[in-house]
Amino acid sequence: MTNVAMTIAGSDSGGGAGIQADLKTFQELGVFGTSALTAVTAQNTLGVHDVFPIDPNGVKAQIQAIMDDFHVRAIKTGMLFSANIIYEVASILKEYESPAIIIDPVMVAKGGASLLQEESIQALNQHLLPMATVVTPNIPEAEILADMKIENDCDVEEAGKRLLNMGAKAVVMKGGHLKNKTYSEDLFLAADGTRFTLRSKRIHTEDTHGTGCTFSAAIAAFMAKGKSVQNAVVEAKIFIHAAIGNGLNLGNGHGPTNHWAYRLHGEKARKDVIIVE
Repeated sequence: MTNVAMTIAGSDSGGGAGIQADLKTFQELGVFGTSALTAVTAQNTLGVHDVFPIDPNGVKAQIQAIMDDFHVRAIKTGMLFSANIIYEVASILKEYESPAIIIDPVMVAKGGASLLQEESIQALNQHLLPMATVVTPNIPEAEILADMKIENDCDVEEAGKRLLNMGAKAVVMKGGHLKNKTYSEDLFLAADGTRFTLRSKRIHTEDTHGTGCTFSAAIAAFMAKGKSVQNAVVEAKIFIHAAIGNGLNLGNGHGPTNHWAYRLHGEKARKDVIIVE
Protein backbone atom coordinates (compact mmCIF):
# COMPACT_ATOMS: atom_id res chain seq x y z
CA MET A 1 0.00 0.00 0.00
CA THR A 2 1.21 3.48 -0.84
CA ASN A 3 0.91 5.86 2.08
CA VAL A 4 -0.38 9.37 1.40
CA ALA A 5 0.28 12.62 3.26
CA MET A 6 -0.94 16.14 2.59
CA THR A 7 0.65 19.51 3.22
CA ILE A 8 -1.46 22.64 3.59
CA ALA A 9 1.02 25.48 3.31
CA GLY A 10 2.49 28.29 1.24
CA SER A 11 4.81 28.06 -1.71
CA ASP A 12 8.46 29.06 -1.37
CA SER A 13 9.83 30.04 -4.76
CA GLY A 14 13.34 29.44 -3.39
CA GLY A 15 12.48 25.79 -2.76
CA GLY A 16 13.82 25.53 0.78
CA ALA A 17 10.65 25.83 2.83
CA GLY A 18 6.87 25.57 2.50
CA ILE A 19 5.16 23.25 0.05
CA GLN A 20 8.41 22.54 -1.77
CA ALA A 21 10.25 21.43 1.38
CA ASP A 22 7.29 19.33 2.49
CA LEU A 23 6.95 17.46 -0.79
CA LYS A 24 10.70 16.82 -0.95
CA THR A 25 10.56 15.41 2.57
CA PHE A 26 7.56 13.19 1.77
CA GLN A 27 9.34 11.88 -1.33
CA GLU A 28 12.57 11.15 0.54
CA LEU A 29 10.64 9.15 3.13
CA GLY A 30 8.68 7.10 0.62
CA VAL A 31 5.31 8.80 1.09
CA PHE A 32 3.12 10.11 -1.74
CA GLY A 33 2.69 13.82 -1.19
CA THR A 34 -0.41 15.87 -1.95
CA SER A 35 -0.81 19.59 -1.33
CA ALA A 36 -3.19 22.48 -0.82
CA LEU A 37 -1.63 25.85 -1.49
CA THR A 38 -2.48 28.74 0.87
CA ALA A 39 -0.26 31.45 -0.60
CA VAL A 40 2.45 32.09 -3.15
CA THR A 41 5.56 33.87 -1.93
CA ALA A 42 8.29 35.62 -3.86
CA GLN A 43 11.13 34.32 -1.71
CA ASN A 44 14.78 33.34 -1.71
CA THR A 45 17.51 32.78 0.88
CA LEU A 46 17.64 36.53 1.55
CA GLY A 47 14.01 36.77 2.60
CA VAL A 48 10.37 37.03 1.61
CA HIS A 49 9.85 39.78 -0.95
CA ASP A 50 6.09 39.47 -1.48
CA VAL A 51 3.15 37.28 -0.49
CA PHE A 52 0.09 36.52 -2.63
CA PRO A 53 -2.57 34.68 -0.58
CA ILE A 54 -4.97 32.19 -2.18
CA ASP A 55 -8.70 32.83 -1.78
CA PRO A 56 -9.93 30.83 1.25
CA ASN A 57 -12.55 29.08 -0.90
CA GLY A 58 -9.73 28.00 -3.20
CA VAL A 59 -7.85 26.51 -0.28
CA LYS A 60 -10.97 24.65 0.85
CA ALA A 61 -11.60 23.34 -2.68
CA GLN A 62 -8.05 21.95 -2.90
CA ILE A 63 -8.37 20.12 0.42
CA GLN A 64 -11.79 18.74 -0.50
CA ALA A 65 -10.53 17.47 -3.85
CA ILE A 66 -7.70 15.59 -2.15
CA MET A 67 -9.73 14.18 0.73
CA ASP A 68 -12.54 12.99 -1.56
CA ASP A 69 -10.15 10.95 -3.67
CA PHE A 70 -7.16 9.87 -1.54
CA HIS A 71 -6.84 7.99 1.72
CA VAL A 72 -4.74 10.62 3.49
CA ARG A 73 -3.08 9.22 6.60
CA ALA A 74 -1.38 12.39 7.85
CA ILE A 75 -1.80 16.12 7.25
CA LYS A 76 0.59 18.90 8.14
CA THR A 77 -0.19 22.59 8.10
CA GLY A 78 2.38 25.32 7.60
CA MET A 79 1.85 28.90 6.52
CA LEU A 80 -1.88 29.59 6.74
CA PHE A 81 -1.62 33.40 6.48
CA SER A 82 -5.09 34.57 7.47
CA ALA A 83 -7.92 33.90 9.92
CA ASN A 84 -10.29 33.16 7.03
CA ILE A 85 -7.97 30.48 5.64
CA ILE A 86 -7.63 28.95 9.11
CA TYR A 87 -11.43 28.85 9.50
CA GLU A 88 -11.82 27.10 6.14
CA VAL A 89 -9.04 24.59 6.82
CA ALA A 90 -10.49 23.67 10.21
CA SER A 91 -14.07 23.45 8.94
CA ILE A 92 -13.30 21.22 5.95
CA LEU A 93 -11.03 18.87 7.92
CA LYS A 94 -13.81 18.34 10.47
CA GLU A 95 -15.93 16.82 7.69
CA TYR A 96 -13.59 13.86 7.21
CA GLU A 97 -12.40 10.96 9.29
CA SER A 98 -9.54 12.50 11.16
CA PRO A 99 -6.01 11.49 10.11
CA ALA A 100 -2.99 12.60 12.12
CA ILE A 101 -2.78 16.40 12.02
CA ILE A 102 0.61 18.02 12.54
CA ILE A 103 0.49 21.80 13.00
CA ASP A 104 3.61 23.83 12.36
CA PRO A 105 2.46 27.31 13.45
CA VAL A 106 4.46 29.25 10.86
CA MET A 107 4.43 32.93 11.78
CA VAL A 108 7.68 34.62 10.80
CA ALA A 109 10.18 33.80 8.06
CA LYS A 110 13.92 33.52 8.76
CA GLY A 111 14.42 37.03 7.39
CA GLY A 112 11.77 38.47 9.73
CA ALA A 113 8.83 38.79 7.34
CA SER A 114 5.43 38.11 8.93
CA LEU A 115 3.72 35.05 7.45
CA LEU A 116 0.63 35.08 9.68
CA GLN A 117 -1.67 38.06 10.13
CA GLU A 118 -2.11 39.28 13.71
CA GLU A 119 -5.81 38.47 13.91
CA SER A 120 -5.06 34.89 12.89
CA ILE A 121 -3.45 33.93 16.21
CA GLN A 122 -6.78 33.64 17.98
CA ALA A 123 -8.24 31.64 15.09
CA LEU A 124 -5.29 29.24 15.20
CA ASN A 125 -5.63 28.78 18.96
CA GLN A 126 -9.39 28.29 18.91
CA HIS A 127 -9.97 26.31 15.73
CA LEU A 128 -6.85 24.36 14.75
CA LEU A 129 -4.87 23.65 17.93
CA PRO A 130 -7.73 21.59 19.42
CA MET A 131 -7.50 19.34 16.32
CA ALA A 132 -3.73 18.82 16.53
CA THR A 133 -2.19 15.41 16.97
CA VAL A 134 1.03 17.33 17.56
CA VAL A 135 1.99 21.01 17.30
CA THR A 136 5.62 22.00 16.68
CA PRO A 137 6.33 25.63 17.68
CA ASN A 138 9.75 27.18 18.00
CA ILE A 139 10.33 29.48 20.97
CA PRO A 140 9.10 32.76 19.37
CA GLU A 141 5.98 31.00 18.06
CA ALA A 142 5.30 29.37 21.43
CA GLU A 143 5.60 32.73 23.17
CA ILE A 144 2.83 34.10 20.97
CA LEU A 145 0.55 31.05 21.16
CA ALA A 146 0.98 30.56 24.91
CA ASP A 147 1.01 34.32 25.61
CA MET A 148 4.11 34.26 27.79
CA LYS A 149 7.83 35.03 27.73
CA ILE A 150 10.13 32.00 27.44
CA GLU A 151 13.63 32.43 28.86
CA ASN A 152 14.52 29.07 30.43
CA ASP A 153 13.62 25.38 30.58
CA CYS A 154 10.86 25.92 33.12
CA ASP A 155 9.23 28.46 30.81
CA VAL A 156 9.47 26.00 27.91
CA GLU A 157 7.59 23.37 29.88
CA GLU A 158 4.95 25.80 31.09
CA ALA A 159 4.30 27.05 27.55
CA GLY A 160 4.02 23.47 26.33
CA LYS A 161 1.47 22.68 29.02
CA ARG A 162 -0.56 25.72 28.01
CA LEU A 163 -0.71 24.44 24.43
CA LEU A 164 -1.83 21.03 25.66
CA ASN A 165 -4.57 22.78 27.65
CA MET A 166 -5.77 24.36 24.39
CA GLY A 167 -6.52 20.86 23.10
CA ALA A 168 -3.41 19.66 21.29
CA LYS A 169 -2.73 15.98 22.00
CA ALA A 170 1.04 16.52 21.96
CA VAL A 171 3.53 19.33 21.54
CA VAL A 172 7.17 19.52 20.50
CA MET A 173 8.76 22.65 21.96
CA LYS A 174 11.69 23.26 19.63
CA GLY A 175 14.55 24.78 21.59
CA GLY A 176 16.86 25.97 18.86
CA HIS A 177 16.22 29.64 19.70
CA LEU A 178 17.24 29.29 23.36
CA LYS A 179 20.59 30.95 23.94
CA ASN A 180 23.67 30.00 25.95
CA LYS A 181 23.51 26.29 25.17
CA THR A 182 26.07 24.17 23.35
CA TYR A 183 23.32 21.77 22.32
CA SER A 184 19.76 21.96 21.03
CA GLU A 185 16.93 20.47 23.07
CA ASP A 186 13.37 19.78 21.92
CA LEU A 187 10.85 18.98 24.63
CA PHE A 188 8.06 16.51 23.84
CA LEU A 189 4.94 16.66 26.00
CA ALA A 190 1.74 14.68 25.49
CA ALA A 191 -1.68 14.92 27.04
CA ASP A 192 -1.32 11.34 28.29
CA GLY A 193 1.67 12.38 30.43
CA THR A 194 4.46 11.20 28.12
CA ARG A 195 7.48 13.47 28.39
CA PHE A 196 11.02 13.35 27.00
CA THR A 197 13.70 15.63 25.59
CA LEU A 198 15.58 15.21 22.33
CA ARG A 199 19.10 16.58 22.64
CA SER A 200 21.58 17.07 19.83
CA LYS A 201 24.79 18.99 19.34
CA ARG A 202 24.14 22.55 18.15
CA ILE A 203 25.25 22.99 14.53
CA HIS A 204 26.64 26.42 13.64
CA THR A 205 25.47 27.06 10.09
CA GLU A 206 23.50 29.51 7.98
CA ASP A 207 21.80 26.62 6.17
CA THR A 208 18.66 26.62 8.33
CA HIS A 209 15.96 27.87 5.96
CA GLY A 210 12.95 25.58 6.08
CA THR A 211 13.94 23.63 9.19
CA GLY A 212 10.50 23.93 10.80
CA CYS A 213 8.67 22.97 7.64
CA THR A 214 10.94 20.01 7.04
CA PHE A 215 10.77 18.74 10.63
CA SER A 216 6.96 18.82 10.75
CA ALA A 217 6.72 17.28 7.27
CA ALA A 218 8.97 14.44 8.43
CA ILE A 219 6.69 13.83 11.42
CA ALA A 220 3.71 13.70 9.04
CA ALA A 221 5.50 11.29 6.71
CA PHE A 222 6.51 8.91 9.49
CA MET A 223 2.99 8.99 10.94
CA ALA A 224 1.55 8.31 7.47
CA LYS A 225 3.73 5.20 7.47
CA GLY A 226 2.20 4.05 10.74
CA LYS A 227 4.67 5.20 13.39
CA SER A 228 3.35 6.45 16.72
CA VAL A 229 3.61 10.17 17.34
CA GLN A 230 6.51 9.64 19.77
CA ASN A 231 8.50 7.49 17.34
CA ALA A 232 7.69 9.82 14.44
CA VAL A 233 9.01 12.82 16.39
CA VAL A 234 12.26 11.02 17.28
CA GLU A 235 12.87 9.92 13.69
CA ALA A 236 11.97 13.38 12.37
CA LYS A 237 14.56 14.88 14.72
CA ILE A 238 17.18 12.60 13.18
CA PHE A 239 15.98 13.60 9.71
CA ILE A 240 16.30 17.34 10.38
CA HIS A 241 19.60 16.96 12.24
CA ALA A 242 21.07 15.28 9.16
CA ALA A 243 19.52 17.92 6.89
CA ILE A 244 21.03 20.81 8.88
CA GLY A 245 24.40 19.16 9.37
CA ASN A 246 24.95 18.52 5.66
CA GLY A 247 24.09 21.93 4.20
CA LEU A 248 24.08 22.70 0.49
CA ASN A 249 25.76 26.14 0.61
CA LEU A 250 23.20 27.72 -1.71
CA GLY A 251 22.25 31.38 -1.98
CA ASN A 252 23.56 34.44 -0.16
CA GLY A 253 21.42 34.32 2.97
CA HIS A 254 19.88 31.58 5.10
CA GLY A 255 20.43 28.60 2.81
CA PRO A 256 18.11 25.59 2.64
CA THR A 257 18.59 22.37 4.53
CA ASN A 258 19.61 19.21 2.68
CA HIS A 259 16.49 17.09 2.20
CA TRP A 260 18.37 14.03 0.96
CA ALA A 261 20.93 13.99 3.80
CA TYR A 262 18.89 11.52 5.90
CA ARG A 263 19.17 8.95 3.12
CA LEU A 264 22.94 9.34 2.95
CA HIS A 265 23.91 10.34 6.48
CA GLY A 266 20.96 9.28 8.63
CA GLU A 267 22.83 6.67 10.64
CA LYS A 268 25.57 9.14 11.56
CA ALA A 269 22.94 11.69 12.59
CA ARG A 270 21.16 9.05 14.66
CA LYS A 271 24.22 8.77 16.90
CA ASP A 272 24.07 12.51 17.61
CA VAL A 273 20.46 12.53 18.86
CA ILE A 274 20.02 11.57 22.51
CA ILE A 275 16.70 10.86 24.18
CA VAL A 276 16.62 12.22 27.73
CA GLU A 277 13.72 10.83 29.75
